[in-house]
Amino acid sequence: MFKPFANDTDVLNIAGDAINIVNGKTRVSISGDLTIARDKAGLANALALQKALGAIVEALQGDAALPAKLPDEPAAPSGTADNPFI
Repeated sequence: MFKPFANDTDVLNIAGDAINIVNGKTRVSISGDLTIARDKAGLANALALQKALGAIVEALQGDAALPAKLPDEPAAPSGTADNPFI
C-alpha cells in the first residue's frame, strides 16, 4: 500500500507507467499523462488515481505540525568556490 511521505523510495504507477507518483519524506511528485476512457479500464485508472490523491490529502490533513510552506529544495548554495578550470 502506498503511504505518502513515509519514505524516499516508493513509487506508485497507474496505468502501466502513464502516471508515476514518487514518494518522498517532504514531497510527493506526480508526473505523467493519463487519459481516462469511458470504460472499465478508465474507471479502474480513475479510482487508482483517486485513492492515491486521497491518501496524500489524508496524510497532509492529519499532520498537526504542517508548515505553511516548505523551503525550496535544494537549498541555495552559500559562499564561493574556487574555479578548478583556471
